[in-house]
Amino acid sequence: MSEQEKKDGCSAESCSSCAQAGSCPSKKIDMKVPANQYTNVKKVIGIISGKGGVGKSMVTASLARLMREKGYSVGILDADITGPSIPKMYGVHDHAMGAEEGMFPCIAQDETRIMSVNLLLDSEDTPVIWRGPVIAGVVTQFWNEVLWGDLDYLFIDMPPGTGDVPLTVFQSLPVDGVVIVTSPQDLVSMIVKKAYHMAEAMNIPVLGIVENYSYLKCPDCGKEISVFGESHIDEIANELGLKVLGKMPIDPKLAEMVEEERFYEVTNEYLKDAATVLE
Repeated sequence: MSEQEKKDGCSAESCSSCAQAGSCPSKKIDMKVPANQYTNVKKVIGIISGKGGVGKSMVTASLARLMREKGYSVGILDADITGPSIPKMYGVHDHAMGAEEGMFPCIAQDETRIMSVNLLLDSEDTPVIWRGPVIAGVVTQFWNEVLWGDLDYLFIDMPPGTGDVPLTVFQSLPVDGVVIVTSPQDLVSMIVKKAYHMAEAMNIPVLGIVENYSYLKCPDCGKEISVFGESHIDEIANELGLKVLGKMPIDPKLAEMVEEERFYEVTNEYLKDAATVLE
């Protein structure tokens, strides 16, 4: 323990699980985990949500696709360890290969580099029954032991909530900003604010909000039907001083591409403003 750590009364190890570690005024400890020598990532973008079931993986993959179409090199770190979905969306079923230097990400058909726990399991339907600290450790390994190479953008698809994994990502990885994903339900204000305040406490910039399931367009008359109630996302964004980066409807075509494992062909027009902000 260094003299500064003795003075502060704790060390990097002892405060690794503390939610205040990123904002404690007495702390000068840099908890960022360095990447390996074969990884050079220009921008790390986290995709977060205050609750599950809002389509966070869909937004992650959509933003990755839009940046690929702009010609950028892109990777996706699937940090949703107990509910990984990114590889299947892209039709990636190979096992990740390793070398003495580390692990190689799998490459999708659009050249997106992907690392997920599903690429390491004997079977994709094997459940991951691990405690929080183990899961958080795997996410850190996906950063510093995977040979990502040169990337313009690394998107991190995080599990919902404000638990171990988001905390580990915010403390350990050089996150440049996060996008909050939500849906137009009654609890949305509280849920968005939870995610926003966590990022704020960890000194991570919030780039904006994406609302999923905003409406369903009638295939016959074109009328927009608010299946989950009227949206209040603009009011919440104004209150928090954030941008609304996109409003995604319930689109059967996107769902079909997920089911067919052909997301590498998708262009999500609803998030083009979000891609412009990222760029």
